[in-house]
Amino acid sequence: MTDSETLVRLENITKIYGTHKVLDSVSFDLKRGEVHCLVGENGAGKSTLIKVLSGAITPEDGEIYINGNLIRSMNPRKAIELGISTIYQDAELVDSLTVADNVFLGSEQTGFLPFVVDKYRQFQRIKETIDALHIDLPESSLVEELSASQKQMLQIVKALHRDSKIIIMDEPTSSLGLQETEALMEIIRNLRNQGIGIVYISHYLDEIFEIGDRVTILKDGEDMGTYDISSIDVEMVIRKMVGRDASMFYSKKNVPIGDVQVEIRNMAKSGVVEEVSFSVRKGEILGIGGLVGSGRSEMVSLIFGVDKPDSGEIILNGKSVKIRSPRDAIRAGICLITEDRRKYGVLTGRNVIENTALVHNEVFRGPIIDRKSERLLTADMIDKLSISVADDDQKIEELSGGNQQKVIIGRWLLDDAVLYIFDEPTKGVDVGAKEQIYELMTHLVENGKSIIMVSSDMPELLSLSDRIVIMRDGCLVDILENSGVREEDLIRHFVGVDPKMGGTKTNGKPKKTQ
Repeated sequence: MTDSETLVRLENITKIYGTHKVLDSVSFDLKRGEVHCLVGENGAGKSTLIKVLSGAITPEDGEIYINGNLIRSMNPRKAIELGISTIYQDAELVDSLTVADNVFLGSEQTGFLPFVVDKYRQFQRIKETIDALHIDLPESSLVEELSASQKQMLQIVKALHRDSKIIIMDEPTSSLGLQETEALMEIIRNLRNQGIGIVYISHYLDEIFEIGDRVTILKDGEDMGTYDISSIDVEMVIRKMVGRDASMFYSKKNVPIGDVQVEIRNMAKSGVVEEVSFSVRKGEILGIGGLVGSGRSEMVSLIFGVDKPDSGEIILNGKSVKIRSPRDAIRAGICLITEDRRKYGVLTGRNVIENTALVHNEVFRGPIIDRKSERLLTADMIDKLSISVADDDQKIEELSGGNQQKVIIGRWLLDDAVLYIFDEPTKGVDVGAKEQIYELMTHLVENGKSIIMVSSDMPELLSLSDRIVIMRDGCLVDILENSGVREEDLIRHFVGVDPKMGGTKTNGKPKKTQ
């Protein structure tokens, strides 16, 4: 292909958050009439790269060329003007508006009166596009009435309405069934035949080989190479996605495993989690792995009472407990160290003392706060966890990510608990803080506590877990004894690839496994 057929060229893109290099001199290009797939495990840098292309974030270094022209200042409006549309896995639509109104939002069609929207004209124009795509999408329906697949189709209609020549699809089939996925694949083929370039991100490797022309593999922010689909196979993709130095693995102490201490029975919430059952023993770290959107965090939120399940039972030390709220969970002896530390973990604008003693004061103490006791408890926790602070009156947001995480963990250690749920325990913390958090988790299980650990970090899962629960599409599909399990094995389980079937994705929804 000649260079005139290159729609996008990203050269040596580097993006840094704090001290972490999320993208390290990554290059990528997209041809006219091509589906270029982007793959990598969670945290590899895929989403960051497409945010650079769509103008959502600005890289520290690198160049962006669109249709051969260097773009010196990319932003979302500029990207749209250049014909770039992004279809995210969570549809960015206005539920209370119609299909047509969503498409024309910001560019409404008017009639004789300049301030009156000509809805009939909008309906007719959208109907032409919908009919050309051969899709079922009622232009006058409210978005809230649409299925997940129809919302995905609507985003494609919006992109075509803008005359987009570059369409980015981020996990477009994550909420679609088999027939809906096949319909989307057919639409993508039609778009490719029209000369539209598509950047396609998916964890489902069978889709990559079905629809892709080329694939670029990212690992830990680095470009592992770009390949013609015809020159590569599933095994090679997996090897390049997960190849990693052994120094990234933590050596956990062997801790004696006791009797079952926690049982989760038939935990379910419609459309989110499907009748999940498992147990956790004294002294055990039960890892939970799966792709983003697999239902991992949603499931632990049900256990902690953040969300209300449709059904399910929680049994602690042989006794059934009723969890209707986080307060109930805390009183029963269940703790949750949340994934989103900034949104749900820390109280910004408050000092280390208030953040450390928060749960202890709110749940286990009366209306009068003992400031002296609060300060003594916090000082003790700072010492035990080696939290680096100027003093205990320092604002929580002034601490490093690792020290913030240790404050949150310390919050739960002020009072005795049975089950500690760590959701992405080392997300956004440095290597030194990671090891300290791992040591702390090991100390908890040495003292007979049970831990559920949700993690997207596969070395973390393999280093710390005694067993690993595999989640996919809201279902528990397997529980692996962590003996001889490799990262490649986890990836296959996460995406549903059966090596016995020549690397193809297993059909249908996963089975529920006890």
